[in-house]
Amino acid sequence: MSKIKLNLKDLTIPQKLAKAELIANSLTGNASFPAPQPALATFALAKDELANAYSEAQIARLTAKEKTTIQNNKEAALDRLFTQLAGYVESVAGSNEELILSAGMDPRAAAVAATGTPPQPQALTPTAADYDGQIDLSWDTVSGAKSYVIQQSGDPVMATSWSYGGVSTKSRFTATGLTSGTRFWFRVAAVNSNGQSGWSDPATKIAP
Repeated sequence: MSKIKLNLKDLTIPQKLAKAELIANSLTGNASFPAPQPALATFALAKDELANAYSEAQIARLTAKEKTTIQNNKEAALDRLFTQLAGYVESVAGSNEELILSAGMDPRAAAVAATGTPPQPQALTPTAADYDGQIDLSWDTVSGAKSYVIQQSGDPVMATSWSYGGVSTKSRFTATGLTSGTRFWFRVAAVNSNGQSGWSDPATKIAP
């Protein structure tokens, strides 16, 4: 059985780079380990390549964040124009569904009251967000849900470790203010006029 604990799966990339630097320095000129395999030069090159790739990825994240902000602003502008145009069509067509359809728009379906609490959300998925200390969450939309409540927990999870994370009206949410390199757990519940669903299966991610 191996006597060495690397614990690589729980390390962030900066932590791995620091560990690699420590190991390389410790083995260099160490008479107890005269011929490391792989060669330290190969190990150092792989470390440097990862460091460069990580740096480029961080820059790309910032650029993507800026472009995403521009995209979101443009989307919001188009949404406002959608709403204004729909208001105009409605002012002319009234409740005439045929006339509304002729304008390329869909008439609103009659509201159906929810008869019970919504089912628990499914497929909760955490992914690294654009900034350090943030995790994006997404899940399958729950029919009839008016909003979603998000809870988060440190590791390990206990019955009393869950705390309020936020609320969203869409099936996505970004958890912020997280400590980079720390594992977090999340769960989400759907809410409608009749109450709250059960909690989703928890999902975990190490904050970037």
